[in-house]
Amino acid sequence: MNSALSRLRTVIAPVSAWLPSTIDRRVRVMAWLSLVAQILIVGTGGAVRLTGSGLGCPTWPRCTADSFVSTPEQGIHGVIEFGNRLLTFVLILIAIAMFLFVVRMRKQRPELFRLALVIGLGIPFQGVIGGITVLTNLDPYVVGLHFVLSTGLVVLATVLVYRVYRGRRGAAFVAPGWYVTTGYLASFFVGVTIIVGILTTGSGPHAGDKGSARNGLDSELLQHLHSYPAYITLALTIVLLVGALRMRLPAVVKAVGLLLAVEFAQIIVGISQSRMGLPELLVGIHMVLACVLAAAMTSVMLNLRSRAVPVSLPANEQPVGSAAV
Repeated sequence: MNSALSRLRTVIAPVSAWLPSTIDRRVRVMAWLSLVAQILIVGTGGAVRLTGSGLGCPTWPRCTADSFVSTPEQGIHGVIEFGNRLLTFVLILIAIAMFLFVVRMRKQRPELFRLALVIGLGIPFQGVIGGITVLTNLDPYVVGLHFVLSTGLVVLATVLVYRVYRGRRGAAFVAPGWYVTTGYLASFFVGVTIIVGILTTGSGPHAGDKGSARNGLDSELLQHLHSYPAYITLALTIVLLVGALRMRLPAVVKAVGLLLAVEFAQIIVGISQSRMGLPELLVGIHMVLACVLAAAMTSVMLNLRSRAVPVSLPANEQPVGSAAV
């Protein structure tokens, strides 16, 4: 027994020593991969739905009663659905790598450890919800929950990237109360826009399978209701941009500028898809942009907080005037 433990320690020791103890390029790359993969799986999930491949694998966790992978008889729909399921395992591998890359920093950077852990645990949970969508014949409300959870993981991955680069948050805001309140209002309306968008999609023609039910809501009415919080968000974002420019907050200006660009793109795509009869490609782009929108809004709110000086960035990258944690 002691000999086996000794051999195990011999194997583990060099691996543990190889893992980073401070933020380095490996940690930054893995954090970005986590965010990109979380958004990418929304895109592949959208492809499953928009190509009518939602039941390409009619059961879960197997693709058929006898196989975990798609079969030739299932055709392209089986390939698309199985490909989306396969990407979940890629996400899991990225999450495991991210967790291992911050595990030695758990005392110095506990926020990174917690974020990596929650994201890692959220991926299999999200996979289970995906399985339930199949078992419930693509119930539109379960599909909607699946998208909400995906958006939540995108938000967490955004926070992870930000904390990797900028360190732990400080105790104060860098802007006055009215500005922070405006940011929270914009965040609220981003959430409302996404939720109403989910309900709108659930009432429309893209069910994921010809035999799947719709939520029964008025699709045309929901399309109008969906636009209202989007335009309110746009107006609030313009206020945020003007305010950040006047207060000379360069990091906030950059974050809000990105948010505004995403909103314009999302509005253009939304109007275009509505007038063109909801073509699959535009609907898919609209879905992905919804997650990018959530990430951009998260970035804005993160930049409103003061932050501690990152312990691992080079001296010329240290932020000026950061507050202590």
